[in-house]
Amino acid sequence: MIPQPVTDGGPTIISLGDVKFTYDGGVEALKGVTLNIKKGEYVAVVGGNGSGKTTLAKQMNGLLRPGGGTVTIGGRPAAPQTVAELSRVVGYVFQNPDHQLFSPSVEEEVLFGPENIGYSGPDSRNKAEHAMALMGIGHLRKEPPLSLNLGARRKVTIASVLAMSPQVLVLDEPTTGLDDQESRDLMAGIDGLNKQGLTVILITHEMKIVAEHANRVVVMAEGRIVLDSDVKGAFADIELLRQSKLVPPPITLLAHRLSAYGISRDVLSTDEFVFEASKMIGGSR
Repeated sequence: MIPQPVTDGGPTIISLGDVKFTYDGGVEALKGVTLNIKKGEYVAVVGGNGSGKTTLAKQMNGLLRPGGGTVTIGGRPAAPQTVAELSRVVGYVFQNPDHQLFSPSVEEEVLFGPENIGYSGPDSRNKAEHAMALMGIGHLRKEPPLSLNLGARRKVTIASVLAMSPQVLVLDEPTTGLDDQESRDLMAGIDGLNKQGLTVILITHEMKIVAEHANRVVVMAEGRIVLDSDVKGAFADIELLRQSKLVPPPITLLAHRLSAYGISRDVLSTDEFVFEASKMIGGSR
């Protein structure tokens, strides 16, 4: 049985029931996935290449439609809704920002979404201004998006999605190609959005990012969910992570190796490790 995560009991905003999906050519990417995500959660969906995590995410905003099962978004069946309608609830940020950028300036890029889902001119501009401020890119408004560095391009794509005021933000491998400082800056911004009530779904293979930011982990392998847990529960099952082609953070691996000496196996940070080690040393006196 898949362990169920502890949630705050908020309303369900995304519900997938026994969802199946097969690509042309016969590749069965989802094999009956059931998943409920509640408003305000910060969920990491993880797994190796080909595990089905991106296919799962694309069911949530209509970019892919299930071959079986049901998808409910914001309390309404997704099937009769268009991608534009679903984008009002679920915003999706692609792994490669260059697949989303096409406007001659950052400002036009961020304005495009709200203008094209029916917001009035003043409302669109207000939403674009707010989104650019949230991502700290207002000073880049006149710049061509494709001329910016990768970190800035990612912020533009996120702002262009936020400008449509979604209730859920899905980010596919948002830190790929970023250096440490760019990753920290980007994730700090995403954390802030979650604290303001935005539901965040993070598709990633970077377990350090998961350990530091998410509060729930959904592990996928071969088109199925094999673990659904809080973060500490997920990292405690290191063998399952390995079987799912995932590598825990080095500090967690070290804690596992020292668990026979009293170190907790669910350590996620250096501070936690130091605390556990001090307890171990104190108890041995």
